[in-house]
Amino acid sequence: MKKNNQYSSCLKKTGIIKGIFLLLLLGFSIQTFAAVPKRIITLSGALTETVDALGLGKNIIAVDITSIYPAYVNSLPKVSKNRSVSAEGLISFNPDLVLAPEGSVSKEIAYQLTSAGIKLVTIKQEYSVGGAVVFIKAVAAALQIPQKGEILARQTQTRIAKAVAAIKKTSKLPKVLFIYARGTGVMLVAGQHTNIDAIITLAGGKNAAQGFDNFKPYTTEALAEANPDVILMFDFGLSSLGGEDGVLKMPGVAQTTAGKNKRIVQMDADLLANFSVRLDQAITQLNKHLQ
Repeated sequence: MKKNNQYSSCLKKTGIIKGIFLLLLLGFSIQTFAAVPKRIITLSGALTETVDALGLGKNIIAVDITSIYPAYVNSLPKVSKNRSVSAEGLISFNPDLVLAPEGSVSKEIAYQLTSAGIKLVTIKQEYSVGGAVVFIKAVAAALQIPQKGEILARQTQTRIAKAVAAIKKTSKLPKVLFIYARGTGVMLVAGQHTNIDAIITLAGGKNAAQGFDNFKPYTTEALAEANPDVILMFDFGLSSLGGEDGVLKMPGVAQTTAGKNKRIVQMDADLLANFSVRLDQAITQLNKHLQ
């Protein structure tokens, strides 16, 4: 009889412990669910497509001018008509989370958002395979869904590894010159330590612009010195110059190897430069253009 009472007491204790555990688990789940932001503003194309890939695209209420992928974001409100934003413009959308590239939001705007009870998370982006993986995890952490971030990061890393492994190796790397254009009035060349420099290398090419970092104004002299095998441009940049014929008519282009062979390549800007969940596609497509 005594043994039965002890057994019954054990069962009761076990039941109580299980009940407490279930309540804690339920409370944790509710808390986690509640922490997921419902009204998100993204201030870069890379952030926008990453939030979408993590399954929270439906929670994006506004984007910056550079966000054009996935297609549905083109119907979303834009927080500005250019790359600059204002605190008033952001607050007017009543977001509970603003995601921004590191260094893109001033301290004054950050203070105003915080004072208004709006969470601002700035995320640094490194233009490399490892950087893309870290970026995805950082976005997921800001969204309070780190487990999904781990899964998406692993999947992305696997796809990138396959894309890099499939690249045809050549003894002579094609020299690629990237020109950023908004008509003839705005023309820049991508130097070293840029996202374009990194994607060219990953895709099996060599940046023809050497000896300087970041971007610098395009000049005929620089073009002649670089003598690229391929001229690479964003799709909108090529259009702004009148297409391939317009580029070939630019001073000095006809004298380059790229001009002589009419090797003018255009690619989607977001795909080429975002270094996030579609990096494998960017590597594969650019490599095909370089062959």
